[in-house]
Amino acid sequence: MRRLFAVILMSIVGLLVSAVPASAQAPPGLAGYYGQRLAWSACGGGFQCAKVKVPLDYAKPKGRQIDIAVIRLRAKGPKRIGSLVLNPGGPGGSGVDLARNAKQFLSPALLARFDVVGFDPRGVGLSSPVRCLSYGVMDSYHALDPTPDTPSEVRKGDAYQQIYAQGCKANAGALLAHVGTRDAARDIDVLRAALGDRRLTYLGFSYGTLLGATYAEAFPKRVRAMVLDGAIDPATRGTAPGAAAHGFETAFASFLRDCYKRPGCPFRTHKVSASFQQLAKLFKRADKAPLRNDLDGRQINEALVWRGVMAAMYSHEQWPSLRAALGDAFKGDGTALLAFADGYNGRRIDGSYDNSSEAFTAVNCADYPPTSRATRSAVTYVPESRHFGKYFSDGLLSPCAFWPVKSGEGIVGRVRAKGAPPILVVGTTRDPATPYKDARALAGQLSSGVLLGFDGDGHTAYGDPSTCVNGAVDRYLINRVPPRNGTMCRR
Repeated sequence: MRRLFAVILMSIVGLLVSAVPASAQAPPGLAGYYGQRLAWSACGGGFQCAKVKVPLDYAKPKGRQIDIAVIRLRAKGPKRIGSLVLNPGGPGGSGVDLARNAKQFLSPALLARFDVVGFDPRGVGLSSPVRCLSYGVMDSYHALDPTPDTPSEVRKGDAYQQIYAQGCKANAGALLAHVGTRDAARDIDVLRAALGDRRLTYLGFSYGTLLGATYAEAFPKRVRAMVLDGAIDPATRGTAPGAAAHGFETAFASFLRDCYKRPGCPFRTHKVSASFQQLAKLFKRADKAPLRNDLDGRQINEALVWRGVMAAMYSHEQWPSLRAALGDAFKGDGTALLAFADGYNGRRIDGSYDNSSEAFTAVNCADYPPTSRATRSAVTYVPESRHFGKYFSDGLLSPCAFWPVKSGEGIVGRVRAKGAPPILVVGTTRDPATPYKDARALAGQLSSGVLLGFDGDGHTAYGDPSTCVNGAVDRYLINRVPPRNGTMCRR
């Protein structure tokens, strides 16, 4: 049974941590932000919540301020190290929500030694959220044909992208130019100081690896320990379409091989190539005539069927549900796949949306501004992506092609974080969303990068039932001793 943190000891530790004024580490003009004290209040379940004030524009620190929502769960043991700051990825994922589920995926050892801290990055969730479309228009947007077959379908897609961009301008305004990853990384340093930590301990997943690497590049000597799980290579303009398609094809092939071993596997022929063809026929069928919907009145078309399949690939724990959902879909019922798609898109059961997909768009448009306006090139297929390649092609525009404000600074590109302590980069060999090669690339770029591999399925590794990964990450975060570079874990 975990012991409660001693109140007197906690007070002493707090005084020691704050012995070096946070304002002494502040960049010019930001001392007031770095020196702020958080007003914590109980917010249910043993958690405390607060707001951190940051400048909208770091070039104008005396200008408009915005609030960053923060939540923490105090350390449960007497040997508290400091704060462990989490980011779930996205971009657009809520760190507040992730922290509220900390007991479900963090080890007792980490919960005992760290205050678990989550935050919603600027533009996300409770932190000045970006909003662009009404809920009804969002439904239509997510149902857009991902593989337009006619000029009219192409024009419809382009029109919706323009509507999306203009809606962001109307509802988010000046925030759009300041939601990029570089600004979010600066916010993390303000948060670190406000928490009273001299150096940052960080666990970031997926896009959270890009955010963490950006922080390390900007503030290398303020890193205590950093785990980047499900890595994105900052040297590229996001995950290339071919790599993304290859990642999801690899993941789906792994799902198929597992499916063939299970009773009730819905694929007629237990051969990977034939099963991909059966899935392609399902997509084509939904493109011509929607599948049955027992949930609401929406049409379950190709876009929602594809998104449902893709969403289920993020966790191998969803494979049993995916088998059942595909079995229903082959019989004409797409309701279960629609539920997967809704979860991915941030759609709630009442028809409302969280802002995760809008934040995803806004951050990406700031980080990866288009090199030319409203250009479209032919779909290019590579052998490894012949099944899913068209869903990741540049045959469709994005709202970024019509973005209404001057983009932000963009991502930093290659990172070295010279002067940082060892940074642990974790990659999963059959990760659908962030290919393992990106983890190798990021670990190789970082001057102190250490690569930890996981021979497994699903998106990200920590929290998976692998004692090897979980133990290595825990030991590193607590003791700052990383595993041997290139270690490959298995379940």
